[in-house]
Amino acid sequence: MAEPALPPTPGRRFAVRRIPGFATIAAVSFVLLYAPIATLVAYAFNAGDSIALWEGFSLRWFAVAWGNELVQEATVRSLVVAASASAVATAVATMAALGTTRTAPFPGGMLIYALINQPLMVPEIVTAVALLIVFAMVKIATGYSGLGYLIAAHAAFCVPFAYLPIRARLEGMDLSYETAAADLYATPWQTFRRITLPLMSPGIVAGSMLAFVISLDDVVITEFVKSAGQDTLPTYMLGQLRRAVTPEVNAISTALLAVTVLLLSAFFVLNRQRR
Repeated sequence: MAEPALPPTPGRRFAVRRIPGFATIAAVSFVLLYAPIATLVAYAFNAGDSIALWEGFSLRWFAVAWGNELVQEATVRSLVVAASASAVATAVATMAALGTTRTAPFPGGMLIYALINQPLMVPEIVTAVALLIVFAMVKIATGYSGLGYLIAAHAAFCVPFAYLPIRARLEGMDLSYETAAADLYATPWQTFRRITLPLMSPGIVAGSMLAFVISLDDVVITEFVKSAGQDTLPTYMLGQLRRAVTPEVNAISTALLAVTVLLLSAFFVLNRQRR
């Protein structure tokens, strides 16, 4: 009597970590990516004036940066622009996310999605030049040259960064809660205020944080749009690098890096939150 055939042994699944040389390439990539950042942070604590010669540990350059009036003004301006731009961008992104996820599919939906995310696909310098042209015409027509242009430009650029986490949160939300509220005769506004908004709030907070970080770190658009005397912290640092490089720039960069890392960490925690 013939023996029954044994089932075929399943092959071992493909794993990229088993590729020869993968660990070496990954290690080299991490070193090339993070070694310059680590060096910058280390030399922010250098006691001497050189950025290439270690002369001992000191907080001297953090104190110098803290007492620099130009740094203070640029920091306050950066925070004002980033907070205002992130608030505007988050409000627009929230409405756009609701309009593209809480409605039935409609013709042109993908086109609208592409238009919202256009700043992510177009080179930033192209967006900066376009904003420069538009705002130049507005300045000539109105005579206004205040900080509003920077806020508007940053808000326009940050909309897709706020939109994506809010949309992702809405797509992961079950419609049954909103349907149940409607069955219990809740008005659309009551449903939104008591059901939709609380459930999507982690996405809104995450989107606003991401927009804030993007605005705070932006250089290209700021360089093209700002008027005289409207330097933000990144553009101030760029100007200092053109003149003379001192560990003060390293100290400012380290502080800015710390703020960015904290906000991005909070963004990822909130973006993964589920209720």
